[in-house]
Amino acid sequence: MTSSMLHAVVSSSNIASTTPKDVQEKRHHNKHGKGFINPWDSYIERSGWQIGRMMIWRRITGKSKSPDTTPPTVPVIKPTFLPTRSTKTLRATWLGHACYYVEFPSGLRVLFDPVFTQRCSPFDSIGPKRYTEMPCDVDDIPIIDAVVISHNHYDHLSQPTIHKIAKKHPKVHFFVPLGNKSWFADEGLHNVTELDWWEERDLTLSSSQSTKPVAGEAESMHTSARTAFDKAHTLWASWSVVSGGKKLYFGGDTGYRTVPEVPDGEFDYDEKYSDLPVCPAFKEIGELRGPFDLGLIPIGAYDPRAIMSPIVNIFIDTQCKRALGIHWGTWVLTDEDVLEPPRVLKQALKWKNLDESTDEMSERVRLGKACGLN
Repeated sequence: MTSSMLHAVVSSSNIASTTPKDVQEKRHHNKHGKGFINPWDSYIERSGWQIGRMMIWRRITGKSKSPDTTPPTVPVIKPTFLPTRSTKTLRATWLGHACYYVEFPSGLRVLFDPVFTQRCSPFDSIGPKRYTEMPCDVDDIPIIDAVVISHNHYDHLSQPTIHKIAKKHPKVHFFVPLGNKSWFADEGLHNVTELDWWEERDLTLSSSQSTKPVAGEAESMHTSARTAFDKAHTLWASWSVVSGGKKLYFGGDTGYRTVPEVPDGEFDYDEKYSDLPVCPAFKEIGELRGPFDLGLIPIGAYDPRAIMSPIVNIFIDTQCKRALGIHWGTWVLTDEDVLEPPRVLKQALKWKNLDESTDEMSERVRLGKACGLN
């Protein structure tokens, strides 16, 4: 399995994983309009006008912040990828924001939510601009068998990047949530499989019929849009990939619960907030698809919390043995300081009595740093 030009054959899974009892109800399908919804009490729907009004009010009242991106911020090193498909470990390399390149012991190579552009925007000169350098470009990645997309926001789905990948790796296969396949078809790309929540497919590399990685889609609490007029028209998702005896969970972009506006400095997990509903999807994922050897879980873009409710406890709920933080360290999308997410993560680990050494944490916040798991 040394060739970088293997063909990925996608087929229905012969052994279907367990799914929730109510999966056939498809409660996340919008029965009263187009697209999809978040079917849980943990999510409060807000229109673009409502969010905009809240953000304007924060600016008027002086609550809005402009994070300082003056270097140094997140250390960036040039990644080292394996030259062949031979490895005995699961290797995950952070390539910025939510993008991870994962090398499975089976030989499978998967790229998650790749965005290799200076801005996460439909425009070249407008929109959030990188404050950390790209650790590499598409041309530097030797093998890509599959690309997994969580949803179609511009910080997760990049049109220029997708075309770079397809040109460099013409046999690559794209996995996307329901409704996104037509976007790829409009771009002239047809090696695409779209899935609904809890659906899965086998992906077989052409040189080894004994290896059948399984890509499965799961729930997440978020939304989607490419314009001001197509919110929630396509689905959003988290993903699980099983290959070579290793199981990986990719959170993409998701919330955990809706938090009200609280006074500055107040801990919103105090007893007074204990009745706030949490999204039940993650416990279902852990129980039905876990435990996972590695979780890629978003830790950034959460302030103001009343608008951008963050991730808490997903690591525990999804039954991940280890996890790496994603969705931070690349673009300023929200108000928190650019280096705050790993600091808050350390506090959360201490709060939950989860041991994580400072040395290990510092090693894992370097862009381009590969993490290997036996």
